[in-house]
Amino acid sequence: MTIARIIAGLALALGLLDAAAAPADELMPMDISSVDPDMLKSMHGPWVITDQSGDKRCKVVLTDEPTIGGSVIDVDPDCAKVFPVMADIAAWRLMESWGIDLADAERKTRIRFTTPDDAYVAQPETDGIFTILQPKESQSLRQGSVRERERP
Repeated sequence: MTIARIIAGLALALGLLDAAAAPADELMPMDISSVDPDMLKSMHGPWVITDQSGDKRCKVVLTDEPTIGGSVIDVDPDCAKVFPVMADIAAWRLMESWGIDLADAERKTRIRFTTPDDAYVAQPETDGIFTILQPKESQSLRQGSVRERERP
C-alpha cells in the first residue's frame, strides 16, 4: 500500500474529504507537517473576501485552531448580508498547491480558492464571491476599482 493511499484513507476516516471518492485531479488537504512553519503562519490571520469589483467585501480570520472539518474561521457577522453563503461557513482547510477551502458544518466544501495565476480565484463563484485577499492585497484591489470608476 502506498503512502498516498494511506494518507487518503486517513483523511477519509477523519472526515477531511467528502464521502464520495474525489477525482484524481482534485486537490487534497495539504500535509502541513511538511510545510515551512513561517510559510504556514503567513496563511493565518485576517483576510478579505470580495466580489470581482472589490466593492462587496467580507472580513474573515483564518486561524490555526483545529475544528471539525478543518481549522476555525472567524467570519464577520455582516458577511452573510453581503455573501449569503458565508452564513454556512464553519471551517477552512489548506489544500495542496496552497488552495483554500471554505467548508460548512457538514464538512462540505462550499468555496475553493485556487491560484491559477498570482491571485486566488473562487471555484465556484458563489453569491458573487470572486477572490480572497490578505488586507494589503485587498487595499490594492479597492484602489484599482476606484481609479477605474474615476476614468471618463
